[in-house]
Amino acid sequence: MTNDFYCDEVLSGKTEVEKVYETKNVLAYYHTRPYYQVHIVAIPKKHIPSLTNIDDKDQGILFELIEVIQKVAADVEENYGACRVITNLGRYQESKHLHWHIVSGDKRA
Repeated sequence: MTNDFYCDEVLSGKTEVEKVYETKNVLAYYHTRPYYQVHIVAIPKKHIPSLTNIDDKDQGILFELIEVIQKVAADVEENYGACRVITNLGRYQESKHLHWHIVSGDKRA
């Protein structure tokens, strides 16, 4: 097992998700196990291990990902008054696929 939930489950179609926004290279969807009242995940459709492991050839995908995060975060901020945009690295990154959390509200227990 590769410890990549996003490639193994989401992008393969094994786990269905509720899409928020999608482009050719990026998918944003509601987290399957939300930790916040509003919890959206944005991922590149291409496997990129993490923010610190981006090849120069993937800079365009990173830019597209940031554009999607910006749009989704603006919508969350407008609808809920505030949001956080979070990514994790190293041992904090459970799934080894670059992903960003766009969250708002209280953390769920």
